Amino acid sequence: MRKPSVLVVFLTVFIDLIGFGIVLPLLPIYTRNFGASGFLIGAILASYSLMQFLFAPAWGRLSDRIGRRPVLLVSTAGAAISYAVFAIGSGLSGNLALWVLLGSRMFAGICGANITVAQAYIADITPAADRSKRMGLIGMAFGLGFIFGPALGGLSIHLFGSQGPGWVAASFCAANFVLAFSILPESWKPSSEHVAGRPRLAQWLHTLSHPKIGLLIVVFFLATFCFTCFETTLGLLVGRNFHLDVHKDQDAKIIGYLFAYCGIIGALVQGGAIGRLVKRSGEPKLIAQSLILVGISMAPIPFIQGSHAVAWALLLLVLAVLSIGSSLTRPPVFGLISMLTPADKQGATIGVAQSAGSLARIVGPIFAGTLLYVHAWLPYLICSGISLLTAILVWQFLCRTAAPVVAVEMQKAAPM
Repeated sequence: MRKPSVLVVFLTVFIDLIGFGIVLPLLPIYTRNFGASGFLIGAILASYSLMQFLFAPAWGRLSDRIGRRPVLLVSTAGAAISYAVFAIGSGLSGNLALWVLLGSRMFAGICGANITVAQAYIADITPAADRSKRMGLIGMAFGLGFIFGPALGGLSIHLFGSQGPGWVAASFCAANFVLAFSILPESWKPSSEHVAGRPRLAQWLHTLSHPKIGLLIVVFFLATFCFTCFETTLGLLVGRNFHLDVHKDQDAKIIGYLFAYCGIIGALVQGGAIGRLVKRSGEPKLIAQSLILVGISMAPIPFIQGSHAVAWALLLLVLAVLSIGSSLTRPPVFGLISMLTPADKQGATIGVAQSAGSLARIVGPIFAGTLLYVHAWLPYLICSGISLLTAILVWQFLCRTAAPVVAVEMQKAAPM
């Protein structure tokens, strides 16, 4: 029996996110080309997060009952099927194509348990003191997937036509299934005692009733909300402030380069700096500091404009600070959540947290997109304020209290 390995689960998430990154940037283009209304485009884009919001806790609970490996395998196989359906839909036309694309994204969201269960997997095999560092590897896999995925998506269109990205993504996920089936061992052995399942709402209320875990889930929701507002409006904002035409290939590439720049910085921070920073500051202080960085970097973004070199340099500097701040939030949040959660409830609790993040990815784009056309600075200043207020909340209720470090001690102090 192979020993559970962080590297193997990292590869599983990374390959899965490459497939996700191949398809996601193409969705607005494909749906627009098929004659979708603005509402339908938004519905197709939001359908994945909506299904994740509904199903992530259930997958997490299931992994607590039957183990992480089978749930990861089902999720990976489901992703391969969903991208194959996406490829088929990409070769159709009109309303039929739109309905097939919508169905593919909904099915992908229903089966999308990889991130939730991968984090529970890492919690199973990692000592409490190292969990935040190891959780950073999931964020690194996420960032790298979004760097390589879009590039492979563009290449697959060039080589294989409009259906190419879907089939390439399906191939990556199928290969990922074979890899996981071959070398991914089980990390969690459920006890003979049956863990009572709870309906979705009851699971949410039960998880949120734990004061610190509930606070951390709220923090993750607000941090995800702010970053989603940024990533869904940056292209439009930069296009307007720097006089770019996103319909021109060269100008569209510049926007893509900016996102890749942010992704590379985030991946480097989560893959390398998290462990040292957690040892120096501790999880609560690092969460507060990360939110402060996000708050002070979001505020100036809408006011940076012009086509001269100084403006571009200032934008790159601010985006670097924002990328560092946002990448430092998720790992310690999930590290603390896992340390505060008993071993037999890791999947269920992390599933609720991921579900909260999915909810933020649904409401964030609607909020930011609406306010952007009122005043471009509104979503950025509001999100800046939310980040700073959340940092104060963390400082008041997490940093000032002495949190136990060892998971067993936490479990005794606050059983769920």
